[in-house]
Amino acid sequence: MSAAFLRRLSLASFRSYHAAQIELAGAGPLVLTGANGAGKTNLIEAISLLAPGRGLRRATLEELAFSEGDGSWAVSAEIEGMLGLATLGTGIDPPVGEEAAPVRQCRVDREAVSSAAAFADHLRVVWLTPAMDRLFNGPASERRRFLDRLVLAVDASHSSRVSALERSLRSRNRLLEDPHGDAHWLDAIEHETAEVAVAVAAARAETVARLSVALAGARDSAPEFPRAEVALAGWIEQLLPAHNATEVEDRYRVLLKDNRARDAAAGRTLDGPHLSDLMVTHADKGVAAADASTGEQKALLIRLVLAHAGLIKEMTGFAPVLLLDEVIAHLDPNRRAALYDALAGLGAQVWMTGADPAAFGDILGRAQAFEVRDGTVSARR
Repeated sequence: MSAAFLRRLSLASFRSYHAAQIELAGAGPLVLTGANGAGKTNLIEAISLLAPGRGLRRATLEELAFSEGDGSWAVSAEIEGMLGLATLGTGIDPPVGEEAAPVRQCRVDREAVSSAAAFADHLRVVWLTPAMDRLFNGPASERRRFLDRLVLAVDASHSSRVSALERSLRSRNRLLEDPHGDAHWLDAIEHETAEVAVAVAAARAETVARLSVALAGARDSAPEFPRAEVALAGWIEQLLPAHNATEVEDRYRVLLKDNRARDAAAGRTLDGPHLSDLMVTHADKGVAAADASTGEQKALLIRLVLAHAGLIKEMTGFAPVLLLDEVIAHLDPNRRAALYDALAGLGAQVWMTGADPAAFGDILGRAQAFEVRDGTVSARR
């Protein structure tokens, strides 16, 4: 097994970068240091766009453009990927008219592809950002989004299923607003809703099951990070292991039909996988992650991300690219060393950001180091 990695990254009119290019030596650790606001996160956000989805900030296409540019932007990378050498690129053209919505373009070896899902054939990307520190104490929607990112890293079609479920639920909610609406249309929408809902739930359940195995297999490694257990809270997810998908779909259709009056009064669908939750437990203490200390929650999150990266490597034969934004500064020396050892064992290309170069003292000798300053990137000497 090997690692997929970037050889060269190029940005044009992206965020704080008018233009930038970085040459990379291969897999292994990379350190990006610079003052807050210098553009470190912007740089790794660009890499996150070389994966299915909307990137690590979930920004709009317009937000990604350089403030002094013409509204267009582009990100491209030469990679050593799962199918060999390739060039991946994405971006938008300058806006044509005020009403025209920008359309994101994606290319592989300069040939247009339908979406960023095609990038997953070449590269998998996993990230950890400060915004995720609130994962365990935040709303269930944030944990579902986190889980969907985990699924998407192993199943590039998952985002299309999630989007289809959201569209179907919106259609049902609109139909329920009309008390004299066409029952046949409602039956049809609920048939579609149940089908896609079970597909989404099944993909999530499969990923959580695999991640559970990966976490159990790594329970004796990196003891500095607490052991974690994961499970899905949702009746559809609970039924799926022991029942076939068609049977679960039928049960959900009956429930949707029975709950029409209740859902119409609420203005939304009150049952289904769009409300499921990812449950994470601090296994060493037997407490929910939400009840753990702030430091323990950070360590649990790192444990999950490392296990997920290992799972991707096991499933694809290639370690993913890891983007770790401002992670090191919040770890004590023991956990910092343990993280470096775990990353070395994974063999992945790992991008780490931080304001203080001294925080990376233990790894700078075996890492490529770059200084980010005012929208420029230069090798640190």
